[in-house]
Amino acid sequence: MSKIFGFSKKVIFYYFIIFSFHNISIAEEETLLILGDSISAGYGINKKDNWVFLMQQKFYEEGKSIKLINSSVSGDTTGGGLGRLAKNLKKFNPDFVLIELGGNDALRGYSINLIKSNLEKMIALAKQNKSKVLLMQIRIPPNYGQKYTLAFEKIYVDLAQTEEVYLLPFMLEEIGINSELMQPDGIHPNKKAQPQIAKEMKKNIDKFLLFNQSN
Repeated sequence: MSKIFGFSKKVIFYYFIIFSFHNISIAEEETLLILGDSISAGYGINKKDNWVFLMQQKFYEEGKSIKLINSSVSGDTTGGGLGRLAKNLKKFNPDFVLIELGGNDALRGYSINLIKSNLEKMIALAKQNKSKVLLMQIRIPPNYGQKYTLAFEKIYVDLAQTEEVYLLPFMLEEIGINSELMQPDGIHPNKKAQPQIAKEMKKNIDKFLLFNQSN
């Protein structure tokens, strides 16, 4: 009887250990909410070819517990992102929020003050949720006029400094000038560009995660 009792204690002990490690592994998984427009939503691209999906697969291959939640909407603006961010924060409670918005605002000629204000409010909401913010630098074609273009692109640099958030380089910095990597509209990257975007984005997000761990 004592042997049976001893065996039962060992089974319970091992079950407790396995269960504990299972809970720890789940608890350690971090989530990154991507709040973007058509570039991140994968306009004209199959879901499995989109850079977000490819980057997620790479994280899994490396055994990193990072879950990407792609809440990007084609045609979205900073106003649209602000309007749905609170709901996303409540639903997913992400550790990190990547804001990739503003390009469509500029295409529609929205005021610099409005764009900046919307981005500020999104950053504030994310911070209130205890989510760390990654803000992507957005660039636009020069045909919108030098004054507007410079003022628009300066929004992101200024906010990164004043709000103390991590500024990511524009994901189409090199791709946008290569017609072979762009769709016929000249605005959206094609399927061929997605692995390159995923590679660069992952490199920059890895830097952020390393920076975040040291602070």
